[in-house]
Amino acid sequence: MLAHPTIEQLHAMGLKGMAKALVDLSDNDDARALSHAEWLGLLLEREATLRHDRRLAARLRFAKLRFQAAPEDVDWQIPRGLDRPLFTALMKCKWIDAAEPVLITGKTGLGKSWLACALGFAACRSNHTVLYYRAEKLFADLALARVDGRYPRLIRLLCSVKLLIIDDFGLAPLDAQGRKDLLELVEERYGRTGLVVTSQLAVDKWHVMVGDPTYADAILDRIAHNSHRVTLEGDSIRKTKGRQSKAANTGAAAAGARDS
Repeated sequence: MLAHPTIEQLHAMGLKGMAKALVDLSDNDDARALSHAEWLGLLLEREATLRHDRRLAARLRFAKLRFQAAPEDVDWQIPRGLDRPLFTALMKCKWIDAAEPVLITGKTGLGKSWLACALGFAACRSNHTVLYYRAEKLFADLALARVDGRYPRLIRLLCSVKLLIIDDFGLAPLDAQGRKDLLELVEERYGRTGLVVTSQLAVDKWHVMVGDPTYADAILDRIAHNSHRVTLEGDSIRKTKGRQSKAANTGAAAAGARDS
């Protein structure tokens, strides 16, 4: 086989996965026993894997997730009331195709943002476009876009992605423009695309944060209706780990004192 010309041609055709696989197989004595069909199958499999990995990497870059939270890294041992069957089902992403919202609520420090990013990561793996935004930055960007003329383009982007994650919703009350922007956004996405919202506030407290009862009713009808609720409870993970670390250090110090 004219290995070098073949490899160069594969690179020229953009088949870098096949080219790399051909080099690896050529250096593998065991590969000599493979049939032509088996060789071709391995080359195609490597090319498909490389292309899948590249697309996934591109989707993750576009998503700008706060945490690169792989779903398999979810810590089920943390005492925070995480419903494992529910969250496991959510990571299969069928709710995105059904355009159903997911609301993750609970006190600070329970990992709401991380879990939201884990759902975003799973969505990227499932070939969905994802975009992550902290609520404060989202409303700031929308306000700025109104001033510099980018508002229609930004709204189109926010409405076109298959999954939008709005993190830390409700840290500050919405002003009149924020209410209008949020209603337009959820109205455009309602019934067509997936949405994840995290908040320290329970959903029944959102009326106060939205401010205007008419807007609040309209927004909640589109966000909370038919939503999957992930409600977290317990102490802050950081505080819990801090206490555990302090206890471990105290125990180690006591053991050292006894040994001395």
